[in-house]
Amino acid sequence: MFRTFAKAIAAIAVVCTVAGAGLVLNEEYGNDDSDAKDAGASFTGTKKIDVDGRTVNVSCSGQSDADRPLLMLMAGGGEGLDNMAALQKSLSKTDRVCSYDRLGEGKSDKPAPGTLQTVNDTSVLLTKLLDHLAGDRPVVLAGHSLGGYIAARYTPDHTDRVKGLVLLDATVPHLTRDMNRTIPADATGGATQVRDGAIAGNEGQNPEQFVIADGPVHSAGDIPVEILKHESQYAAVPEYGPALEKMWAKGQQEWQQLSTDAQLTTAKGSGHYIHTDRPDLALKTVQSVTSRVADAR
Repeated sequence: MFRTFAKAIAAIAVVCTVAGAGLVLNEEYGNDDSDAKDAGASFTGTKKIDVDGRTVNVSCSGQSDADRPLLMLMAGGGEGLDNMAALQKSLSKTDRVCSYDRLGEGKSDKPAPGTLQTVNDTSVLLTKLLDHLAGDRPVVLAGHSLGGYIAARYTPDHTDRVKGLVLLDATVPHLTRDMNRTIPADATGGATQVRDGAIAGNEGQNPEQFVIADGPVHSAGDIPVEILKHESQYAAVPEYGPALEKMWAKGQQEWQQLSTDAQLTTAKGSGHYIHTDRPDLALKTVQSVTSRVADAR
């Protein structure tokens, strides 16, 4: 169901949308670049990295001071790294920024046939990429939608490396439970599609074959965490729209448990794609967290 429902429905499933299918934001950071300038992990451009026999497509840009963190951008489900390219370009004016296609997305290899990926699988992949790209530098993760969910699940177990986190309308921590509570079993018509499609995607019926599992939010201590949520997304589902908005808001509040220094902000004028609807706010938020991490060193 990635890319198969209307925008509101797809966003409920916390994957990205039919509208998102056209969001190739900046070709400079989205295309394969066999001539990428490479100096170890400090290449500029897009290149393929081997991780345990799987090819992972990675884009990096910017040459910041070594005392500054590496920024890792993580796109939503059904999206490749090109969806974050405009934000990457803006951030790379002052910092070192990378993004990548998870297995099953963009130009990376697909997961093994017939297997499901878990948070542990994506965490192993991310750790190995950061080993290659960041070295001993601290890292700030900034994830949209499913990318935010993965970043939020990864961070509490990797606070030795991840020192800051930005969530851009991240998938809520208990999406299956909350979807079942919000759209009841006796719902009919489009609402049934919304609920059943979301749950099917959560169970692994998506390009990444990734299981979006419900679970509690674990603490990452006191690292700076900035959470941005959309202002309005579910007008296309009028019967359940208000309840879905309330569900989403409560899920974003749950993510505040990640840190004693977590802040939640509503991105005024934004739908699910905060980094395209409010690029100014997304940029300012990531830069703020990055500066705080750098100043704390």
